[in-house]
Amino acid sequence: MKNPAIQQYRYFLKDTIRKHIDFSKTDQNIGIDPPPVEKPFAEDAVITDLSKPCAFKNIPGIDLSDAIKNRKSRRAFLNKPLTLDELSFLLWATQGIRHKIDRGHAYRTVPSAGCRHALETYLCVLNIEGLQAGVYRYLPLEHRLLFEFTEDRLNEKIVKAVYGQSYPGKAAVTFIWTAVPYRMEWRYDLAAHKVIAIDAGHVCQNLYLACEAISAGTCAIGAYDQEAMDGLLRIDGIDEFTIYLAPVGKVKKGPEEL
Repeated sequence: MKNPAIQQYRYFLKDTIRKHIDFSKTDQNIGIDPPPVEKPFAEDAVITDLSKPCAFKNIPGIDLSDAIKNRKSRRAFLNKPLTLDELSFLLWATQGIRHKIDRGHAYRTVPSAGCRHALETYLCVLNIEGLQAGVYRYLPLEHRLLFEFTEDRLNEKIVKAVYGQSYPGKAAVTFIWTAVPYRMEWRYDLAAHKVIAIDAGHVCQNLYLACEAISAGTCAIGAYDQEAMDGLLRIDGIDEFTIYLAPVGKVKKGPEEL
């Protein structure tokens, strides 16, 4: 390989770095408390209750093999809203908590290296029944939705932040996952960053499969303007930054998929 930059970036995919870390000196092993499972929020924040996992209404069952077989990236969305019940289901399927262990650990519906779960879920809501258009954040511990802010021409701004890809502007909602890297660095130091990226893949695959149960579709987006997307979410881009997106909307099923 003649290009040293390609070699450098390939290194990220390897686990060689683990051999050079003194894990006895990580923040976990020197006794520092773990960072919290979710970001804090103000006591007077605007909160929306979500349907509890044991009480999802109108979410049809789907055979797992059918969901896997039918899974594909879908970019053409119908001009139909998602219900709050359907959104609740998708949030639970991607980052729902099964059991809280302590302040810094919780078992979720997706795996994570060391049970660290370094992701936060933001939503760019454009067409959800009962929700004002705007940016929201999922609170997994409470299984509730935190209203962050509204934004003029939000559909146009998210399209601009993904280099003109049009389908987030036509989606009912776009899931935007940010990384809070210290949650993983606390345990793994410099070996944290590769597994954060792997974790994002676990989460998004659950979204793809869960969409099949509600006649919806998604298409993951890995190409975006980092600074524009972080700015749209009003996060600092250093201790928290965007890592992955996935617009979701109702889709027309073809005859072969009925």
